[in-house]
Amino acid sequence: MELQPVLEGARLRLRPLKAEDFDELYAAASDPLIWEQHPAPNRHERRVFEPFFNRALKSRGAFAVLDKATGEIIGTSRYYDLAGRDSVGIGFTFLTRAYWGGGFNRELKFLMLDHAFIYVRRALFHVGEQNLRSRRALEKIGAESVGRLDRQKPDGSPDPTVVYEIKRP
Repeated sequence: MELQPVLEGARLRLRPLKAEDFDELYAAASDPLIWEQHPAPNRHERRVFEPFFNRALKSRGAFAVLDKATGEIIGTSRYYDLAGRDSVGIGFTFLTRAYWGGGFNRELKFLMLDHAFIYVRRALFHVGEQNLRSRRALEKIGAESVGRLDRQKPDGSPDPTVVYEIKRP
């Protein structure tokens, strides 16, 4: 599976994340309200965001999400945990609050799903149990809860995680 294609929708363009995107993506991520329900609620701080960004680059599956009208980076998402032709994870997603609602997350996810389903039969999403905003967003696009995982937050404390799935049509 090609993990970093360029994907274009009506309003969004996804392209491979590059090291030189750090400053612009950090500016997008610096709003504390983006992270309030996240297992790393302080990810808006540079010292916490930097390792997140570096892991995204190292993953070789991360995207910069751009508003096609302005060319501005408004967030990121990535593919991870590719399991042959069976499944791939989609996550580590955030968009700036100006792009909450209005179908931007839906467009982003469907661009990634359409590409993934060329190669795999299902996509998995791992979401913190307390992250109700992300859970509702996944349910709105047809994801079904299929299980739970016991994970750890970056600080080592428990982070119960809900697993969602969308199958290839």
